[in-house]
Amino acid sequence: MKPTPSIREYWRANVRLIALLLAVWFLVSYVVSIILAPWLNQFRLGGAPLGFWFAQQGSIYVFILLIWIYARWMDTLDRKYDVHEE
Repeated sequence: MKPTPSIREYWRANVRLIALLLAVWFLVSYVVSIILAPWLNQFRLGGAPLGFWFAQQGSIYVFILLIWIYARWMDTLDRKYDVHEE
């Protein structure tokens, strides 16, 4: 029987994952969509300036992608720490 890691390690991994995903969300929704928008507006995506597109659409797509990544990664963590549901 292999020893099971502690629940503290599980939550530490969970909080680390959340912090990483929140940092990505911050970078996309604030830095790219607001701070870099004037520079990105020189490029176009689908006829719209890229900075505007990121502010209106891109950050939402990234947020949905982050939700999917979180769900998949947590499923892996749950199985690793043996706290998953059948």
